[in-house]
Amino acid sequence: MDTVFVHADESCLGNQFKERSNPGGAGGLVEVWRGSTWERRDYWTSEPETTNNRMALRSAIEVLRALKKRCEVRFVSDSQYLSKGITEWMPSWKSKGWKRKGGEIKNIDLWKELDHELRRHQLRAAWVRGHTGHPENEYADFLATRAAREQTKSTGLVSSGFEEWLEGLREKGQYLDYMEFRSPLERYPEDQSQ
Repeated sequence: MDTVFVHADESCLGNQFKERSNPGGAGGLVEVWRGSTWERRDYWTSEPETTNNRMALRSAIEVLRALKKRCEVRFVSDSQYLSKGITEWMPSWKSKGWKRKGGEIKNIDLWKELDHELRRHQLRAAWVRGHTGHPENEYADFLATRAAREQTKSTGLVSSGFEEWLEGLREKGQYLDYMEFRSPLERYPEDQSQ
């Protein structure tokens, strides 16, 4: 079973305005280690009227749906709503028949869709603080924001632009010490101790 590393993010433009639409986007970088190099793919989707939380859920649903065979997925997001929902809230809601003590579950349609996709994979969700210089998360943010702004979809996994994006930022003096070709053992040492 392949181990797939997913760095996902979401964007919702215009949340501060009450009288206009809030276009949103979700996107991510998908990586698989192939012995001595990373194979990378991108994905993104958009909706014309949405919320950050709905797009966070879309960031997970879309990638899990795009994976053609059962995978071990290490899913990294800067959405605590999504990572806590997957690891803590959803198991409790399911055990209570998709109910919670505090009332209605918001976005239940997407939570159930995500639950359906999760059955096909073995997933570990992790949270990373957003906008703190984490290159993969910043790239996922770039994809999500662009999708929200342009209202586009990738229609599956497509060739990644991560290395070109990274090179463009390096020309501006950013990420000069980041080594994008480190193996999973070097990048995710906590995975090896479990």
